Amino acid sequence: MYRLLFDNVLTRMDPEKAHVLTVALLRVAHATGVGAVARASTRPDQLLEVEAFGQRFATPFGIAAGLDKNAVMFEALGDLGFGHVEVGTITADPQPGNPRPRLFRLPADRALINRMGFNNKGAAAAAERLRARDRRSALRVGVNIGKNKVVPLEEAPESYQRAARTLAPLADYLAVNVSSPNTPGLRSLQHVETLQPLLSGIREVAGRTPVLVKIAPDMSDDELVAILAMAAELGLAGIIVTNTTVSREGLTTDPATVERMGAGGLSGRPLHDRSLEVLRLLAAHNEARLPIVSVGGIRDAADVWERLELGATLVQGYSEFIYAGPGWARQINRQLKKRLQRSRFSSFAELTAAAYR
Repeated sequence: MYRLLFDNVLTRMDPEKAHVLTVALLRVAHATGVGAVARASTRPDQLLEVEAFGQRFATPFGIAAGLDKNAVMFEALGDLGFGHVEVGTITADPQPGNPRPRLFRLPADRALINRMGFNNKGAAAAAERLRARDRRSALRVGVNIGKNKVVPLEEAPESYQRAARTLAPLADYLAVNVSSPNTPGLRSLQHVETLQPLLSGIREVAGRTPVLVKIAPDMSDDELVAILAMAAELGLAGIIVTNTTVSREGLTTDPATVERMGAGGLSGRPLHDRSLEVLRLLAAHNEARLPIVSVGGIRDAADVWERLELGATLVQGYSEFIYAGPGWARQINRQLKKRLQRSRFSSFAELTAAAYR
């Protein structure tokens, strides 16, 4: 059903307009009770539960930041079987983002290119919606925060702290985004000497809310390992790897077509190999056993299993959801259960722990 909708309707629409339509449909489904019916069949089996940041997650598989930018459909996404939803990126003040068009599909590569530019309605608006959520729900909601574009880099800590102060009390965890390629200069904040005081300030403001940092795949291995060590030293709750890439290597889409799309972060299947490389690297240097959230190129349960097997505690997807549709999480959860039952492990915690032996 979704395949027909995607091929005959959504692909004929501007990608951002198609996204807006999808958001509206999911919200209507949740509000009218259709989501509750779906939730009965998509609820992850108890066997899939994992613990991260001192909390229980119904499944290690969740949706990455970028899909629900304004915290308007996290409950609807939970209806589909995702164990957690990372909303955002949300900035302290509202901002319109970059000029359109700013979102592009690469179907041949199961990928997306975006230069959205943190378009969102601001922390106060997101907080209002998060405040209304049912905290008894099994769905975990992370909040991804960034700085406003107009804020100079030297004032970035204050911008992040303002967002954190508003949103941390309402989040199950905070993800600090210093790795988007679509805000000028933002990735320079990933240098350890800049990042350390930034994260220290956010952690102080966040109080008891777990704080994670999300980093880019385009950094050198030495830089990645240095950030991991720094995150452990600061007592962060975890690290999220990776964000989108500025690389265009390995694409099957016509190069001229890709060039016309312009600048932006590439996500989806082409990120698969580098994301795996980064996970292997950090797991090999993860002496503190800091929880790793692996993102990039996830397509099916085999991908999720591989990330857990290599040392990830949680796994996130995004781009493939656009191509696979609302049944994606349910299918992955069912296949994960079968894999776990056939394995020598009794839980995903055992599977991940085996990577560190």
